[in-house]
Amino acid sequence: MGGPRRRRARPAAALPRAVAGFLDALGLPPIVRRGADLRGTPARVAQAWREDLLDGYGQEPAAVLREAMPSAARGLVAVTGIDYHSVCPHHLLPSRGVAHVAYVPGGRLVGFGQLARLVDALAHRLVLEEDLARQVAEALVRHAGARGAACLLEAEHLCLTVRGERRPRAIAHAQCFTGVLARDRALQRRFLSAVERAGAQAAPRGRGRASLQGGSRAGGRGRGRR
Repeated sequence: MGGPRRRRARPAAALPRAVAGFLDALGLPPIVRRGADLRGTPARVAQAWREDLLDGYGQEPAAVLREAMPSAARGLVAVTGIDYHSVCPHHLLPSRGVAHVAYVPGGRLVGFGQLARLVDALAHRLVLEEDLARQVAEALVRHAGARGAACLLEAEHLCLTVRGERRPRAIAHAQCFTGVLARDRALQRRFLSAVERAGAQAAPRGRGRASLQGGSRAGGRGRGRR
């Protein structure tokens, strides 16, 4: 029994050690590196990365969408204003923004909360915004049987706003349409119109807006390149 326990404990201990090594490698002034403020930092950083930033690797989209309910509904379903955060794989810096998700049921309905959890499961990983939009839409088709799906993302990326070009007001946009939503322009317009309305109403952060009638519009098709 001792062997397996040691194997499980090693990764947990390795991350705080790696953070401590990173702090050492930064070449901070000794008085700063040995100060009280950094004493517990390796453990705190390790916990944040495991439990808040990259916990999506422990959540499978198929499991999130497993409880889809049988339904004869065929109209567009959309939830706008889903706050999310992610981490850029290029610089390991976070992004933070809003996701707008829609799908056309193919015999099953997904709970609105499940849509938010799906975004989190895929966003809390090392992922580019463009890939995240595609993964969310494809998951609804693959795991919930949707006839089509769409995901539109609007986010601030620290790798764009605090480093490199340093454009503090820059917002990156990415979107993906799959299935019938990739082919039916009227459905696309309904989705984008719902997003536009949600933005105009300035919904409080942290609260998604559910819509059974239309879609969403997000500010454009830009691809925020880091």
